[in-house]
Amino acid sequence: MSTPLQRDKRKQDKPSAEIYSISKILIAPTRLEITLNNFVNTLSLILRMRRGGLEIPASEGETKITATTRISGSPSAADYNVPKAAIDQVMTAGRLVVPDVCNSELFKDHIKWRGIAPSAFIAAAVKCDHETVGILWFERAEESGYDYEEEVNFLSMAADLAGGAIQLHRTISRRGRTFPEEQQEQQNSRDKHSQSSARQRLLKNDGIIGESPALMAAVETAKVVAETNSTVLLRGESGTGKECFAKLIHQNSTRQKKPFIKFNCPALSESLLESELFGHEKGAFTGAIAQRVGRFELANGGTLLLDEIGEIPPAFQAKLLRVIQEGEFERVGGTKTLKVDVRLIFATNKDLETAVLNGEFREDLYYRISAVPVILPPLRQRDGDIPLLARAFLQRFNEENGRDLHFAPSALDHLSKCKFPGNVRELENCVRRTATLARSKTITSSDFACQADQCFSSRLWKGVHCSHCHMEIDASAGTTPLVGAPANDVPPKELASAGVASNLIERDRLISALEEAGWNQAKAARILEKTPRQVGYALRRHGVEVKKL
Repeated sequence: MSTPLQRDKRKQDKPSAEIYSISKILIAPTRLEITLNNFVNTLSLILRMRRGGLEIPASEGETKITATTRISGSPSAADYNVPKAAIDQVMTAGRLVVPDVCNSELFKDHIKWRGIAPSAFIAAAVKCDHETVGILWFERAEESGYDYEEEVNFLSMAADLAGGAIQLHRTISRRGRTFPEEQQEQQNSRDKHSQSSARQRLLKNDGIIGESPALMAAVETAKVVAETNSTVLLRGESGTGKECFAKLIHQNSTRQKKPFIKFNCPALSESLLESELFGHEKGAFTGAIAQRVGRFELANGGTLLLDEIGEIPPAFQAKLLRVIQEGEFERVGGTKTLKVDVRLIFATNKDLETAVLNGEFREDLYYRISAVPVILPPLRQRDGDIPLLARAFLQRFNEENGRDLHFAPSALDHLSKCKFPGNVRELENCVRRTATLARSKTITSSDFACQADQCFSSRLWKGVHCSHCHMEIDASAGTTPLVGAPANDVPPKELASAGVASNLIERDRLISALEEAGWNQAKAARILEKTPRQVGYALRRHGVEVKKL
């Protein structure tokens, strides 16, 4: 029997799962009319509707778009036209809730509504590239005193996703093609070059290595998105390569010759974030001895990647929203309004939908940044990519260190069976660690630390069985040290080499945590389950120089 906490967790996860299922439908390789009809039909299974639809009025160079659905036994939405007064209000205000259409001035002249049971009407605006182009609506049974906030919030999210899909199809149609034709041509191209080497793939996709269907789908979506100026939200687990995808979008856009600026948004204070992103004037605060240009100014004309966007403090979210909407800001301590032209890409591994529902993330900011989501697959879903990645990482190691190492087939087979919860970042660390300690030019499966139960990175995944380390991690254990003591059955003559390996692994984990935390020591301490003082001591002991971002 589930506990109240488990039921609450399932309730929080439900909107995220529904948004994910809708996103998959909207990026399916089908004609736009089929995609939108599937989208509306899926909404009818999620929302308690009698009927509903999506309406995009005809505009210059574009035809009218209509997709409708209804629940069995209810009137058909295809026979019903939303009153123009209601459409105008939705397109002006962004959303509309009418608890009882029978008593609404907006619907008073709409004869078809008369004589039916009281109904509630809920609608949200559909936007393409920041312009309102239509509405998404549904009608449900009226309930006295019912709060429709949850439904209208969900419908707004769905409308934003639909707008992004329409924009993608319109962009492709300007080439004289349909989305399915574009997808088929891309698939043919992938089949033709499926035997390309890891280095060729590396150069083609701007640092993204692999040729699995899951990865290629994300890559091709990113390339289509790159042709517009739409705001992009890269979503995926830690270590899936969000920065690489941001560079891919920039390099395939019209801004490729302009700056690409990246900024990690860790748990900094509002004042520090404002200074980093907007800049400051001389004398704005203690220590401001000169004027400083912020990231938005540096990226003017180009692309700005804001990573870990889910970590910015609530007080700063309103200021960021203004810049996204208006493209204007003032430096800290300044009075002059500066205007910039920046293509924004956001990245997060956080569940933003739950953060919005919990009041931790502004709803209006969420709508702005999630216009076009690109979902990056974890390594465990990228069949066949691990050997390509491992070879590329080993080749990079060889070039940096003047070595000539290579993998035996058994080694690649062993790596392919690993789960790598830390994704590509963990795989790269594993390859570098193994190559550093390799005793011959050929790396075999026996060279990996997990074969001797010495894969200390597995301690990051408490309570989870580490299939590639053959270790069961105790979820009830207290704070885990950065490096554990060697196993009791290690022979004395091996203790020295084990100690060297432990130090290297500890240093790798320390650097990995700092990179993930944007070189913020306090946040890295939380990742490692250490105190900031312990992390500071480890930095000095391993001679790690802290980067200033």
